[in-house]
Amino acid sequence: MSALDTLNAPAFEAFGQSVIWSDMVGNLFGLAALALGWRRSVLTWPVQVLAGLILVAAYHSASLTGGVGKQVLVIAVGLWGWRQWHTGRRDAGDGHVAVRFATGRERLLLLAATALGTLAVGGLFTAVPSLSWNPWPDAYIFTGTLAAMYAQARGLVEFWFAWLLVDLVGVPLAFASGLAFSGLVYLVYLVLVLWGLRAWWLRSRAAASAGRPTQLEGTAA
Repeated sequence: MSALDTLNAPAFEAFGQSVIWSDMVGNLFGLAALALGWRRSVLTWPVQVLAGLILVAAYHSASLTGGVGKQVLVIAVGLWGWRQWHTGRRDAGDGHVAVRFATGRERLLLLAATALGTLAVGGLFTAVPSLSWNPWPDAYIFTGTLAAMYAQARGLVEFWFAWLLVDLVGVPLAFASGLAFSGLVYLVYLVLVLWGLRAWWLRSRAAASAGRPTQLEGTAA
């Protein structure tokens, strides 16, 4: 049996669906990465990269080519974000990375890029049905995830809002795709996202009131 076969072997049953190892392990690492992001640890990035590598196998087993492509890009953005946070820690000079709210222009650019990206990817998935059986939700999650990770790499509080919007579509799509554990994890994501949003929001507001940049605590990887 190959390593891929082992990863995609059934682990247990949940809600009448078989949960495969890659879906479970990959999403547990994804949860850990989100929790580390809330704690403002630079370790969030290598853990996200590892989660992406494992989830490639899970999406491949569900014939969600768009999901596979998303995870490949997640890995690439994760490596970039890892470098960004390390650079930010050096720039701050005290082992921290500054976090802040996006400017109005940055928010508009993020929204525009996400909308255009969703249209482009959704159009591609529609034109090539083999890429995704559910093109528009898949395209939305694909693009929204990249937007969230980009905003996180830049230390923008708005990345939590992006994750919330992704979760609203990700939960039903995961269950409909037979990835029951992914659906359950998306529900946990919602709790962590709300928790993390509150923490980053309060920290950023407090820093803004004090007239100084908020610092994002990092842990050396």
